[in-house]
Amino acid sequence: MSTEPEVSLPLVSTEPHGPGLQGPAARARQPVGGLMEDGEELPPGERASTLFLVVVAGLSCAADLLSKGWAQARLAGGVDGRRPVGKSITVIDGYLDLIFAQNPGGAWSFARELPEGLRRPFFLFISAAAIVFIVSIYRRVHRDQTSMKWGLPLALGGAIGNLVDRIRFGWVVDFIDVYFRRGAQEHHWPTFNIADVAIVVGVALMGVNMITSSRRARAGEPAAEGEAEQAGEPAAGVVEPHVGLAEVPAVGEGSRVSQPVGAGVTAGRGAPGEPHSAA
Repeated sequence: MSTEPEVSLPLVSTEPHGPGLQGPAARARQPVGGLMEDGEELPPGERASTLFLVVVAGLSCAADLLSKGWAQARLAGGVDGRRPVGKSITVIDGYLDLIFAQNPGGAWSFARELPEGLRRPFFLFISAAAIVFIVSIYRRVHRDQTSMKWGLPLALGGAIGNLVDRIRFGWVVDFIDVYFRRGAQEHHWPTFNIADVAIVVGVALMGVNMITSSRRARAGEPAAEGEAEQAGEPAAGVVEPHVGLAEVPAVGEGSRVSQPVGAGVTAGRGAPGEPHSAA
């Protein structure tokens, strides 16, 4: 019988690591800013609170509707807004007045010249679509994503406030008049309301999120690649299968390996697949 020493080597898998990525490579694939890719929603434990959305949107909507009711009662003389515009309250002389105005159009009186039969359905549809869009986006916001967590509810409350006006009256109550004087002339910013303020602030916060998220993504890419290399994982979340052959350490002349290496290849004396002869 042969007295040749045998060395057994473990099988080397040719399959990728597990069902999914782990470690730094997986972290490198996580979307920055809390929004999941391809419309996928976050798990409930990581998602921004729905109660927070309802409370912030409700408060901004309530502030808008209450302020509009006050403007109608104090500045227009009636809830139907039939009193001519012109009565005002000066808050900061030369810069800020409170007046009553009816805006049948959008921002900067957009589309106000459209016929009533077209204008009202158009703005009702736009407002409703904006509300649905905001709610759907919020479901993909991470609980630690502060700017988006505040921005979306504020914009939602403002959109609901203006939608209520369009349903009730067919136009929106505006009452904040910002202007400045230059010589004998006054230059006025388009009159607006609390809902418009909430929408602008909300959109600004969403913009802040986009800027900070892109910066974090650019700063995190090199770090993620370095961590992946140190951990022995492919960088940027790319899975590379193991090579099917393993290096066999030198164990001395005449020794052989009785275990298959890699993809069914036997290392040792003789060709792969040939039986070893007994002494």
